[in-house]
Amino acid sequence: MNNNYNGLINIYKEPGFTSNDVVAKLRGILKMRKIGHTGTLDPDAVGVLVCCLGSGTSLVEELTDHTKEYIAVCRLGLTTDTQDMSGNILSKWEGAIPSAEEVMAAAAAFVGPYEQMPPMYSALKVGGRKLYELAREGVEVERKARLVNIDSITILDMSKLESDHEFTMEVRCSKGTYIRTLCNDIGERLGCGAAMAHLTRTAVGSFHLDTAIPLSRVEELRDAGELDTAILPIEDFFRDLDVVHIREGARKGLLNGNPFKIRDIADEEPLNAGDHTDKADMYEDGSRVRVYDDLGDFVGIYRYNSKTGNFRVDKFLYNSK
Repeated sequence: MNNNYNGLINIYKEPGFTSNDVVAKLRGILKMRKIGHTGTLDPDAVGVLVCCLGSGTSLVEELTDHTKEYIAVCRLGLTTDTQDMSGNILSKWEGAIPSAEEVMAAAAAFVGPYEQMPPMYSALKVGGRKLYELAREGVEVERKARLVNIDSITILDMSKLESDHEFTMEVRCSKGTYIRTLCNDIGERLGCGAAMAHLTRTAVGSFHLDTAIPLSRVEELRDAGELDTAILPIEDFFRDLDVVHIREGARKGLLNGNPFKIRDIADEEPLNAGDHTDKADMYEDGSRVRVYDDLGDFVGIYRYNSKTGNFRVDKFLYNSK
């Protein structure tokens, strides 16, 4: 397989596929192996799954750290072993379903830092084995609660609360948050139990649902020779960082991954002796910059050290074509 593409592609994950299924299918469509995704979605869930191609795979960790947004349908009055409606029902509530006001108050209680217990049906590993593998064998192991953060919960729809015992909420949260566990915990707080009935991921950082494309569209763009229109260049991910161009004489060291100094930054006019010391005031210690060589090719992200006066590689992303 040839690695011809480098960058990020916003895939709309359809139901029935695991996140790894999407990556496997992309590998076949693009005829390349170096592809990764930035956050697992359950098979029944749909929505944004940002995939990294080629040298873009070095961004997987940064993208995974980004805030995520979801729209979830939560069904009250039962619990399941998977915490969603794909699992086996463990209990049913025979009492009255809570009111809209009670639901809103229960959901609001989870906004902010929140100690969440990872579900057994998850891809987390304990003793080298994935939890869902153990769960399928009927084994439950001790897990540690993890601190997540719920930035906001907005109730979008209560119209089916009485008829179907369901409500819809929009959740903005940190990485590592299980929305089906949040549904389960809201139900536990209400005393009636709950399970997630449907989930759509609407955003991962700056990637949104309205720009996500299904795998079938990727194939169409490939066949039309227009795939580049769907692949975001790696440097666009860092568009909020200052841009630095390196002078011609420093190019060789730069492409070898070496640090560079203020004096190696190209100016419209040649620097006079000592000018570079004043220019150092432009950069704060630890600040990151987006670096290009003298030919205009993107090299990577560098971090400034004010003590040494050097910019050192933070992420080397140069694509040697």
